[in-house]
Amino acid sequence: MSRPARSAETEVNGWFVTATDTDAGKTWVACALVRALRAAGSAVAVMKPVAAGARITPEGLRNDDALQLIEACGRDLSYEAVNPWLFEAAVAPHLAAAGAGVRIGIPPLVEHARALAEESDVLVVEGAGGWLTPLNESETLGDLAAALGLAVLLVVPVRLGCLNHALLSARAIHADGARLGGWVANLVDPAMPFVEQNLATLQHHLGVPCLARIPRLDDPARVVFSSSFPETI
Repeated sequence: MSRPARSAETEVNGWFVTATDTDAGKTWVACALVRALRAAGSAVAVMKPVAAGARITPEGLRNDDALQLIEACGRDLSYEAVNPWLFEAAVAPHLAAAGAGVRIGIPPLVEHARALAEESDVLVVEGAGGWLTPLNESETLGDLAAALGLAVLLVVPVRLGCLNHALLSARAIHADGARLGGWVANLVDPAMPFVEQNLATLQHHLGVPCLARIPRLDDPARVVFSSSFPETI
């Protein structure tokens, strides 16, 4: 199976899963990606660098997205290894960090990702919100993805406005020096007209493979990539 580009500086091989917006299906897609890579024989590590929105459990604060990634990974990774920054309030990460009196910096997250990747073939990192979600006063999650050299997988919830949102996201990804490696169409609106025409427009302008089309589902375990997926990454 071919691999996405490896950054010479960070030597992290894998994918950064982002989306055009929050609640776009990133976690479902990231977990399906992890399962597909594992089925193709890769040892996969997962990371949710920052999560804002957690519940109290007997083990402490936990974020459901990070827990789903750990389950999909099927490895004995500690929660803290997967999700180094966790905040209880469901707000933008830089606001949650400021409220907690801390600052999220990119260099420690890069080192954290490198440590995870050292014992894996592929690292799958799930972002929070969209590409330009702020981490601090000057850096975004997109800056983190670019620093890692990860190929970017863009999740597009197909609904009114998705063309503009997807193309703006793609432009920002390219402007930050990252590589858009593929996209996923999440068909969230069953009543949307001209679906196929919208998908064709997205494919034309994004110019990278659509790795999956996700019908409206209630079970994330049913999300699968196309049969050509192992040959396209």
